[in-house]
Amino acid sequence: MKATEANLLKFLRKSPQFVIPIYQRNYSWTADQCRQLWSDLMRAGRDEKVNAHFIGSIVYVERGLSSVTSQEALLVIDGQQRLTTSTLLIAALAKHFEVKGLGELLEAFSNKKLRNYYLLNPDEEGDRHFKLILSETDKDTLLAILQNTPMPPEASSRINENYALFQELIATHQGELEAICQGLAKLVIVDVSLDRAQDNPQLIFESMNSTGLELSQADLIRNYILMGLEPKLQTELYKTYWRPMERAFGQAAYVVHFDAFMRHYLTAKTGEIPNVREVYVAFKSFARGLKGDTRDLVTDIHAYASYYCAMALGTEIDAALKQAFHDLRELKVDVAYPFLLDVYHDYKQGRLTSEEVLQVVRLVESYVFRRAICAIPTNSLNKTFAGLSRSLKKDRYLESVQATFLLLPSYRRFPSDEEFQRDIKLRDLYNFRSRSYWLRRLENHARKERVVVEGYTIEHILPQNEALSQEWQLEIGPDWQRVQQDWLHTLGNLTLTGYNSEYSDRPFAYKRDQVSDKDGNPVGFAHSPLKLNLGLGKVNKWDEAAIKARADRLAGDAAKVWGAPQLAHDVLEAYRPAAAKPGQQYSLTDHPHLSVGPMRDLFEALRKSVLALDPCITEEFLKLYVAYKAETNFVDVVPQAKRLRLSLNMPFHEVDDPEGHCKDVSDLGRWGNGDVEVGLSNLDELPYVMGLIRQSFDRQMGGPQDD
Repeated sequence: MKATEANLLKFLRKSPQFVIPIYQRNYSWTADQCRQLWSDLMRAGRDEKVNAHFIGSIVYVERGLSSVTSQEALLVIDGQQRLTTSTLLIAALAKHFEVKGLGELLEAFSNKKLRNYYLLNPDEEGDRHFKLILSETDKDTLLAILQNTPMPPEASSRINENYALFQELIATHQGELEAICQGLAKLVIVDVSLDRAQDNPQLIFESMNSTGLELSQADLIRNYILMGLEPKLQTELYKTYWRPMERAFGQAAYVVHFDAFMRHYLTAKTGEIPNVREVYVAFKSFARGLKGDTRDLVTDIHAYASYYCAMALGTEIDAALKQAFHDLRELKVDVAYPFLLDVYHDYKQGRLTSEEVLQVVRLVESYVFRRAICAIPTNSLNKTFAGLSRSLKKDRYLESVQATFLLLPSYRRFPSDEEFQRDIKLRDLYNFRSRSYWLRRLENHARKERVVVEGYTIEHILPQNEALSQEWQLEIGPDWQRVQQDWLHTLGNLTLTGYNSEYSDRPFAYKRDQVSDKDGNPVGFAHSPLKLNLGLGKVNKWDEAAIKARADRLAGDAAKVWGAPQLAHDVLEAYRPAAAKPGQQYSLTDHPHLSVGPMRDLFEALRKSVLALDPCITEEFLKLYVAYKAETNFVDVVPQAKRLRLSLNMPFHEVDDPEGHCKDVSDLGRWGNGDVEVGLSNLDELPYVMGLIRQSFDRQMGGPQDD
């Protein structure tokens, strides 16, 4: 590798041609970066004391062997954005000279010299006529600019916009044309040339990512897959598989969508969730372990990308599935995509019908929404969906999905109808995330003629106004303030209307019967066409009892909208793991040290503290120890004569134990689960020991979802 400082214009003039490989994105800089470049250029051009302004490095390798008669094009490994941006700036300046009919300036700047020195190879034909050839994404757009021809159908917006921006800046500062040219002449880069025989372009490309140059995961992954291939195969795979994927993700948001997709793809393939900043590292590990060739890998990525677009970007063709995926997006259920990618793949392989896929998607939606309503923390959802498909019986697909949901441990449970209906009646739904989502789903369930909920506003039947009118106070009763506080934002008191301003804070009877539109037609609750308002016309008095009655009815409807899996008991039992089926039962009396003596009171204090950590925690007495479980055991208690020996189910190196009470038992035979052992001998030690137990519990629950 050879690196030297070089004047940008001299560097461009002496170089034969730059080619941006198909495996690289080559967008120009952002508009803000272009404005910054312009600002730096003008500062350098106006100030004689500034001799140079550094704009970064350009790293390249020769595509083949050069000779005296034929110089090979240079393949750009890094710096494609600054190279493209500089080309657009020079092209805009050349155009200005041409349009204004200007002659030569400073003995080096004219339309002809700018084009023939830095933009074109005038004696060459075809692609070799141009100094810079971009990859498929932007090539035709740049060539249209350089040749002054119409833009291609899929023009690169970034290239086009930045060229126009430079034209605008030049026109604005045309009185300082000499300063513009002086500044351009002072731009400096680091010229880094690689020796094909000795340097590894892939390793150098990766090193750029470790030096703060912010290469995206998409850049790195595409580069890793395509860089080392023979050019013909590289081009074929890019055009057949990769380029269509780029188009599907969208030009402007490609990197955002690709990085998110690849994280879900790897989770689906491996069952492990890569950290968002280490997707490329996880991908390399995954790719190296595959038995197939590169074509197999790219084909698979392309297929899964099409599934992702159907779910996350709204490209699904089936109308019912399209709506279901839309509902998931509105509910923000991204964590379910790894599981759904597998489901969609099985659908495409003929293992599922579209109706069965729809039922699976609706079960996922119900699962997530019910848990949100029941205020169950979301930090275990990513782990739940990461490994869900691995537990399925594909020959009984839908039944297997239903059974898996029903058999999830308590912390990951699918809330029952009873739990869901109880909590949805009490939950503050007015301030609930995506309230238009639950209103739309509740209103449109089983409707053939869908209501566009976005055309309505949410209405509090009992008004929000803290200073309720005398009519309302009398209607609710002497306890009206408590009723308003308890039920204002809940299911029973919320509905939809197109006449919010007409309703205002008026009494219930007026809202029910007397509201009319501008033509005098009655539009009160009694005349509303909305399902949410059914029955309001028959209510005589809107008080706490009426709110509760309506909440009961709507909660029953909600349990149907967000339905729970239904399986016969014998069918469900067939799916239950053998170890989970009822066996020999043990109790406190089977542990002599806990029945009487000093350990009894200590154990009672411990069990009370552990069970208080979270309602999901269960206690199970086994023959030799007592287990406390959320998803699985997180602490086991082995009763002894003079202490309680605790096993914490976590790696020893992860425990935070400043007082050094814990012992590493990873290589020792012990009753209980886990690598960490700690003793509890008296009540004074309980607060510290509970801090250790909390670490094991939090670790099992996943803690905050990683970003």
